[in-house]
Amino acid sequence: MGKVRLPRSRLGRLCLGWALVLGGILGFMPVLGFWMLPLGLAILSVDSPWIRRRRRRVTVWWLRKWRARAEAKAARRRARGA
Repeated sequence: MGKVRLPRSRLGRLCLGWALVLGGILGFMPVLGFWMLPLGLAILSVDSPWIRRRRRRVTVWWLRKWRARAEAKAARRRARGA
């Protein structure tokens, strides 16, 4: 994974994060998009323990789901090949 440089100041990160969240809420408009919402929340999670915990839970849930799908796919391949 690559690294993204964020503003060093807490105020800069908070402003950038909230600007992206608000832009994401207006995702139905041209140029702005719903992609801005998760990016803004990820930036806000740097300084907010509440958002960080939610982001971590979603990450763990997503990885478990992804692994289960990969294992099921591998099992189907083995069953077909046998």
